[in-house]
Amino acid sequence: MRFELNNLRGDIYGGGTAGAAALPLALALGVASGLGPIAGLYGAIFVGFFAALFGGTASQISGPTGPMVVVVAGLAASLSGRPELIFTAIFLAGLIQIVFGALGFGNYIRLVPYPVVSGFMSGIGAIIIILQVGRLIGGEPPGGTIPALVYIPTAVSELNLSAAAIGAVALATVFLWPPAWGKYLPGPLAALVICTCLGLALPAAPVLGDIPSALPSLHLPVFERDAMFLVLEAAVILAALGAIDSLLTSLVADNMTRTRHNSNRELVGQGIGNTVAGLFGALAGAGATMRTVVNIRTGGRTRLSGMLHALLLLAVVLGLGPLAAKIPHAALAGILVKVGWDIIDWRYLKNAHRGPRWDLALMVLVLGLTVFVDLITAVGVGVVLAALAFVRQVAEQQTRAIREMQFEPDSEEEAALLKRAQGLVQVFDFGGPLSFGAAADLGHHVRERTRKGRGAAALVLDFSSVPFMDVSAARAVETIATDATEAGKHVYVTGLREEVASVLAGLDADHHLPADTRFNHRIEAVRQAVEDLERGRIDAAPHGAAPAPA
Repeated sequence: MRFELNNLRGDIYGGGTAGAAALPLALALGVASGLGPIAGLYGAIFVGFFAALFGGTASQISGPTGPMVVVVAGLAASLSGRPELIFTAIFLAGLIQIVFGALGFGNYIRLVPYPVVSGFMSGIGAIIIILQVGRLIGGEPPGGTIPALVYIPTAVSELNLSAAAIGAVALATVFLWPPAWGKYLPGPLAALVICTCLGLALPAAPVLGDIPSALPSLHLPVFERDAMFLVLEAAVILAALGAIDSLLTSLVADNMTRTRHNSNRELVGQGIGNTVAGLFGALAGAGATMRTVVNIRTGGRTRLSGMLHALLLLAVVLGLGPLAAKIPHAALAGILVKVGWDIIDWRYLKNAHRGPRWDLALMVLVLGLTVFVDLITAVGVGVVLAALAFVRQVAEQQTRAIREMQFEPDSEEEAALLKRAQGLVQVFDFGGPLSFGAAADLGHHVRERTRKGRGAAALVLDFSSVPFMDVSAARAVETIATDATEAGKHVYVTGLREEVASVLAGLDADHHLPADTRFNHRIEAVRQAVEDLERGRIDAAPHGAAPAPA
């Protein structure tokens, strides 16, 4: 492992500042997950260190994030406080991410459509806010989005004035903290310090309580038959969301540093971090956008900054546990409300009405499914619908191109040859990729065109502009060739690329396209067709064609 030391000063300052920003967030996210604040700190330490050491984005800071916390919190609620199974899910999620990276899935995860990403990220932001409303005013909401929503009236009726005051100060601090001050003291850390001091004067507000100040113990994976499906499902969701979250943050880092990350290596690094986190009772993590931005803006450029950020948090765990015990829950809730607010894609929501309505509808649907159903359903439905919509658009374009296809001769020689053929030789120029979406219209269009006028005796199929063809389109081409042959017509093929030819050959769909009727250039095929027609090798009145006039 090679380390760059040419930016050591910037990495120290960036890592230190990112560590300061990560402290309150790690504590808050740990509490929100149901595993406790120390699990959040351990998550920031282990995921942050190993993802930086082995990952593929030099300046990225990793640790607990909103999407990961939402999944873990849901799992904790389902398992009724069985942390050993939760840590098993985190461990398995890390292994799955390593497999993702090893198999090269990093290049495909980035293909998830933006409305889907925007929808479930915004949904996660909404969930975080909903889960924190009760804590913001001194209550303890149950797990799950809907129970937390139902609990809000109860929390209001049992309002803890001390907690509400601290929560209000926390909200004001994180939302109104000047960006210029954030370069020296991050807003969340400022809110943590101010609200902790305020909490000492308002002892009625609930606080974190005792936090261990020692290294974590080993948590070996536990596999129980009755909970295995739930654990595996959570592991897959954690792995997928963590991968998407991390790679999106990597893109942000690339834009800021003018570099290019290694997606698959990043997944391996995140996977190692989460695997270790699961073994030592830590919260799952991913690439953290805000902390990464803080790191880069304050000078961090290499993986040393991410490792130093983790080591700073380790020092906090070992030395400042008793002080952290006095932090009010309302302070962390206020910080998390800001986290949820920032996750919501307000920029897209403000401008979505100017773009395609389908994309907006898809985003809103995914958001709703994320909040009120579950994340895997939201992402799955979103990806499937987005894929179907894309296929439909492509199919419509292909069908339109086929329907409106107007052949224009490439040269005077070609025009003269076709004029000599008196309509008995027809050229079909397929001007783009051919897929299953247009397969049905492909054969229909050719048949309709060949029936017009005198009827074609020879067909020249030009595939010069077809970069690829799927199985359905290959079968349609086979049908065209079969129908033409049975009707006594001759078929000539030109411009058949190797990729397209291999698809036809692999399906044995080219048996009506013999090698002696294939040409590299269209003019050659037209020339041969006219010659065959004039020499009587082609029946000028094939079956189904109108006879030639006398």
